[in-house]
Amino acid sequence: MQKILIIEDDVVLRSELKMLLENAGYEAETVTDFADALNGMAASDADLILLDINLPGQNGEMLLKEFRRSRHEPVIMLTSRVGDLDEMLSMSYGADDYITKPFNPAILLLRIAAVLKRSGSSREVLRYRGIEINVAKGSLMLDGQEQVLTKNEMIVFSALVEHQGEIVARDALMTALWDSEEFVNDNALTVCISRLRSKLAVLGLSDVLETRKKQGYVLK
Repeated sequence: MQKILIIEDDVVLRSELKMLLENAGYEAETVTDFADALNGMAASDADLILLDINLPGQNGEMLLKEFRRSRHEPVIMLTSRVGDLDEMLSMSYGADDYITKPFNPAILLLRIAAVLKRSGSSREVLRYRGIEINVAKGSLMLDGQEQVLTKNEMIVFSALVEHQGEIVARDALMTALWDSEEFVNDNALTVCISRLRSKLAVLGLSDVLETRKKQGYVLK
């Protein structure tokens, strides 16, 4: 059963959303501590987040921007304001969709299903040397210990895991990073590899990522 996290300050609407989602076959979880909403988002294992833009003492768009620094679960923004600026900001900060209140419940469910379907290919869980790799959450878990990877670190690590034991050329990794629309220059790959090594070392895997001079990298 897929889980959806609801972050909405309107008590009535929050209750209606929870009932709507549960009747549609989803597990619904709510956040009511809006001062700590970011931690609530990070702590949840939800498959999708419904995030209101206007929260008490909080700006949902800023929460989304901060959340996207380390997490990649799909987010649909909810707002009662009508205007292109909010939609543009939400999408530029990493929203997967944007819907204006009041909304048709059937339309909302269709939008949720569409976003979950699009994100499905990236929500797989891989395994490497006992590590559980949650691509969607951007995390590595081993014996209850978690290391959170950035989007670029996960792109690189996933490519290395897919070709474990083989040399993966720097050019191939650079191409993957360019496709993420976040890659800046060649040095960024070197920094990314260095940080990835450090995070693997914390999990007890300090010598698994080998550099092959003028060729690329091998994950042993």
